[in-house]
Amino acid sequence: MERRVVAPDTVLNPQTIDLSPLDSLDKLVQDTIPSADSTKTVPKSDIQTVINYYGEDSIITDFVNNKLILHKDAWFEYGNIRLDADLIIVDWEKNEIFASGVVDSLGNIQGNPIFKEGGTSYEIRKEMRYNFKSQKAIIKDVVTEQQDGLLRGQTIKKDTDGSIYLDRGYYTTCNLAEPHWHISANKIKSIRGKQVVTGPFNLHFNGIPTPAGLPFGIIPDTPDEKASGIVFPSWGQERARGFFLRNFGYYFAFNDYIHTRVTADVYSLGGYGAKAATVYKKRYKYNGGFNIDYQAFQSPETELNPIDYNTIWVNWNHSPESRGNSRFSASVNAGTSNYNNVVINPVSFAANTRAEFSSNISYSKTFQGTPFSMSANMRHSQNIQTDEVNIILPDIAVNMNRQNPFQNSRIEPIKTLNIAWNFNLQNSINNRITPPFGVQSAALIQQEELELGLNQNPNVIPFNRENLAQLLREADNGARHTIPISSNFRLLKHFTGTAAANYTELWYLERINYYFNPVENRVDRILENGFNRVGFFNSSFSLNTNIYGFYTPKRGKKIERIRHHMQPTFSFNYTPDFSNPAFGFYQEVQVDQEGNTQLFSRHQGFIFSGAPLGESRALAINIRNVLEAKIKQDSDDDKIETKKIPLLQSLNFSTSYNFAADSFQLAPINFNTRTSFFDDKLSVNFSGNFDMYAEQRITNPQTGATTGRRINQLALSSGQGLGSLRNLTLNVNGNINPTGGDRSPGELREDLTNDFLQQGGVMNEFVENEITRIVNDPSMYIDWSIPWNLGFGYNIAYNRQPGRDANVTSALTFNGDVSLTEKWKVKFNGGYDFMTAQITQTMIGISRNLHCWRLDMSWIPFGRFTSYNIDIRVNAAMLQDLKVSRRRSFFDF
Repeated sequence: MERRVVAPDTVLNPQTIDLSPLDSLDKLVQDTIPSADSTKTVPKSDIQTVINYYGEDSIITDFVNNKLILHKDAWFEYGNIRLDADLIIVDWEKNEIFASGVVDSLGNIQGNPIFKEGGTSYEIRKEMRYNFKSQKAIIKDVVTEQQDGLLRGQTIKKDTDGSIYLDRGYYTTCNLAEPHWHISANKIKSIRGKQVVTGPFNLHFNGIPTPAGLPFGIIPDTPDEKASGIVFPSWGQERARGFFLRNFGYYFAFNDYIHTRVTADVYSLGGYGAKAATVYKKRYKYNGGFNIDYQAFQSPETELNPIDYNTIWVNWNHSPESRGNSRFSASVNAGTSNYNNVVINPVSFAANTRAEFSSNISYSKTFQGTPFSMSANMRHSQNIQTDEVNIILPDIAVNMNRQNPFQNSRIEPIKTLNIAWNFNLQNSINNRITPPFGVQSAALIQQEELELGLNQNPNVIPFNRENLAQLLREADNGARHTIPISSNFRLLKHFTGTAAANYTELWYLERINYYFNPVENRVDRILENGFNRVGFFNSSFSLNTNIYGFYTPKRGKKIERIRHHMQPTFSFNYTPDFSNPAFGFYQEVQVDQEGNTQLFSRHQGFIFSGAPLGESRALAINIRNVLEAKIKQDSDDDKIETKKIPLLQSLNFSTSYNFAADSFQLAPINFNTRTSFFDDKLSVNFSGNFDMYAEQRITNPQTGATTGRRINQLALSSGQGLGSLRNLTLNVNGNINPTGGDRSPGELREDLTNDFLQQGGVMNEFVENEITRIVNDPSMYIDWSIPWNLGFGYNIAYNRQPGRDANVTSALTFNGDVSLTEKWKVKFNGGYDFMTAQITQTMIGISRNLHCWRLDMSWIPFGRFTSYNIDIRVNAAMLQDLKVSRRRSFFDF
């Protein structure tokens, strides 16, 4: 039964208590309550609010000692506190509450107290005393929840501000009565809303102490992770750099908008590193992060493999959240070329195999009430294999949206006529050096690379301060105007026509003059300064239509109808020959002593290149096909339903014929198709091109080497059949599991984010980077709800150039995981190269769900990234860095 008591004057006045009989317990209460006259002598207390209390077995008021005794499933509420226990004694004289469990007939303690104050809960194993006036408490053997973890102590003193002091306590994230692990310390202090501080502690597993520990510990207790504190290091050993302490430093939570983590690395063989990571956020405006990592190492002790390097890497990302007329964003990845070769993540080696990195800082603005918009960018690209660096600063663009000046006209081609304008200004600084001597025609260079498959490294100089003057002096810059004009209209009811013309004008501040050097028998060049413009145009006209065909099988009950959709497009393109001397865009230059000449573009290698070479009057044909079937399905209500399935999602053919070319007028026939089966569990992509010209093979009588080339004659007329298949590619990819399909990267990212937030985590830059790393490497993520998952892919490529033998590559890749039990899962990925008869990069891993921990073991048995990794990690959002790990990677050799 519940009683309401109003304090202080009428706290025990029976006239304020409803004593009407409700059941047998009410009679017991009435018998133990004195008469009204005896309550007039009760003094005032320090109780300042309404008290609610209840006792299942009995409620006894002792007026002699001024106490209230509650028995069996009792509870007591006062302000923001609530106490549940089988025995509660309220001492009005001392302003104290005593609570404990009771011993049953078998000697077991039942009904231990549970004390709640605000959002903090204390599970008490023995007894407690609480003072109303001072709000202090003494508790024996208690467990309390602190953020993601649990605190337990033999004796706890609770202070007025909510801070608690534990004697012989421990901290754990395991919620079992006998936890799998805990941090044990003689003294622990928990400061409400800030942190948990311990004295010297060590880790215990299943009650067994381990040597792992530190002189003191600080665990955040702030729901929004707003506390500054020490970042404790990880430790280990590498064969090359020795013993190490990594990521030791301090976390600065300056305010709600910016946090910074500064850490350092120390290696016993002479290396060190320094890192700074900052995240910032302005609500409803922007958010981002800035990271910098500097690593230095010098070890003369490793005589067989001496190491000496200084390397740095910078990462910055900035994203706006507003929907205004302007937008500023940034994505920067830049550093020294050797960073990804010496600073290696043994868990994920994806970054170490990337050859190119790029960055972009952009600002854009739309001018309201006008068709104009502008953008300004700073672009950066870097190839760590060729050491080529290119920085475009600035990159300014001004665009005018398409306008319809004659939209009120009744004539359709004029009514739909639209015009736009695009302007682009760029300045490019790169360390690729173009030699002024021995210049070769760009057309010949492109032809050689196409026929011989050459991909030679560019001639570059170091991108550093010493070469800055030369880099700025040889910077490429220019401006480009583009004016597209087009009109759409319908012809003969079933055709759609499009007429278009494009005018392009380039502005440069110099051009190239070529001359033949008879002494060296080569072509050299000199730059001529001065404003120089290049204007050229092209036009096109196209027609397309849609053709539908239907086929109804006479036999078979499943397939109801097959539909074929064909969309042919015919287009004619015209481009004048801008190599005509009247334009002045090309220069005919003698190239050898025999007097042979070649055409050279006077803007070869410029940022926007120059005018196109040669006249083009080409008819292009493209045929797109889609094949679908409608099948019958039986439903639960015995109704026949139909379902549309793709037979061929696309089957495309394209080619062109250039009437203005003096040779090889017919372009190769390109074809590609794609489709999927079994509800998109299996996808197939097939593409290639077919050359209809004949080829001629020439054998060198001295060396015996055979070379070949295309000849301007159709293969059919030369007795070589219809032609030659030059390229052919087949890709088959599939993923199967009992859930009916694999999740997309976006779905996986959303699931991981939601799981993290449900565990009480707070999103920040570090968490987002970790989620991105898992999404990019799905083998790191384990979905325990799926018993098995298998992904596979098969790729085969055929390539044959004129006069050469065919080159065929074929490989199989696979990945997946299998749950042996609810707690054990095996994961794997690998592949097989059929041409080299070798197994490709392979990883085998085992994961064990240990309730509050997770054990991960992975092994890469061979290859460049040979390594093994054993990781035991706490399953708590804020203790993800508390782990016991042993790694041996390819970097240790």
